[in-house]
Amino acid sequence: MLLTITTTATPATDLGFLLHKHPGKVQEFDVTVGRAHVFYPEATDLACTAVLLVEVDPVELVRGRRPGGAEGFSLAQYVNDRPYAASSMLAVAMSRVFRSAMAGRCAARPELPGRALPLEIHIPALPCAGGPGVAERVFGPLGWQVRATPVPLDPAVPDWGDSRYVDLRLTGELRLADALNHLYVLLPVLDNAKHYWVGIDEVEKLIRAGEGWLGTHPERELITRRYLAHRRELVATAVGRLNELDDRAEEEEPDEPRPRPLAQQRIAAVLDALREAGAARVVDLGCGEGALIRALLADPAFREVLGVDVAHRALEIAARRLRLERMGERQRERVRLVQSSLTYRDERIAGFDAAVLMEVVEHVDPPRLPALERAVFGAARPSTVVVTTPNVEYNGRFEGLQAGAMRHRDHRFEWTRDEFRAWAGGVAAAHGYRVRYAPVGPDDPEVGPPTQMAVFALEAS
Repeated sequence: MLLTITTTATPATDLGFLLHKHPGKVQEFDVTVGRAHVFYPEATDLACTAVLLVEVDPVELVRGRRPGGAEGFSLAQYVNDRPYAASSMLAVAMSRVFRSAMAGRCAARPELPGRALPLEIHIPALPCAGGPGVAERVFGPLGWQVRATPVPLDPAVPDWGDSRYVDLRLTGELRLADALNHLYVLLPVLDNAKHYWVGIDEVEKLIRAGEGWLGTHPERELITRRYLAHRRELVATAVGRLNELDDRAEEEEPDEPRPRPLAQQRIAAVLDALREAGAARVVDLGCGEGALIRALLADPAFREVLGVDVAHRALEIAARRLRLERMGERQRERVRLVQSSLTYRDERIAGFDAAVLMEVVEHVDPPRLPALERAVFGAARPSTVVVTTPNVEYNGRFEGLQAGAMRHRDHRFEWTRDEFRAWAGGVAAAHGYRVRYAPVGPDDPEVGPPTQMAVFALEAS
């Protein structure tokens, strides 16, 4: 498998700094399927080319094969294109060899990762399910000029026609980190197959590599479905995550500045409510992967933060994203993550100034909501509770969301404004709170805001 990256930026040898690979050396790396080699056939101030060559070990490839699947029978394990054609194996090798470059880090020259460079990417053998047009559809919207040339099935027998492979050349002016992340996601998408088991970890990889471009890509569904090996539950999770990261109203006029994503507006609204309440100790119930916790820790006014989620995997991701293992001692003392169900009483969440249920209640089955109410408003009983949830009336304003459809496959319901107020008013009356309501996001005169928020304050006894 072969990948070349060429730039003509001056001095072109800056490519070596960006890739963290010296142009004067041949470097080798162990990867899961064999050995990867990086070398530079050309390295001058005017042009520089880096080559990633992956030698697949066919024995190791068979040893790691799971039973079943398209290559599950014995002959296909030995007779296949995997050692030669670009695929998810090349993407995995890239993540091992070019990890710092993909993250946009360059300690020696920190100004370089932010620069767009004239780049040419060449992959001489790439399976392309659906033909060359699919390559244009997925790479073109990202700023690439795409030339996907079909490879003949046999040049000596033209009547046989073209194979399923293309010779792919991409040219454009992009940041190197963006280019590498495009390849990392889209190589297995074009191949439409993966050589390893696809689990929930792949959703996190897709969201991370697709940050800044996948959410608005016109072929988002195709990319997500193929990258996650057509596993419905994973695709639904990824689409939900992308919707939450990139919730927004219909496209604005070209000359208007784009507003902040709804997810950021939601966090800002919650922080404002907590500051107004004077909360210093906050528990984030259903904290997920820690987006709100990160914002809380950025403000020293919040002296203690507890993140709670029922999913152990979500807490692992939150810990990694918050970089808990690298946190200074003083900052680390401010935050804890615990696993717990919100529908059961848990003394660990009691005694806080405020609790937050940000985009959580809609994930709870309606018959379980009374148990959540008792656990939070009755047992834990914080002075302030902030609840946000989607406003289903606004859904028709989102591009691509059909009327009556919910925003996330895991949502058990989505309330209208009247339904939300009826629920919140009943909870407040039953547990001794008063409640006020606030819109989050653009407040449409006909259908209201995309997110609705209720702030509960404990009545003085």
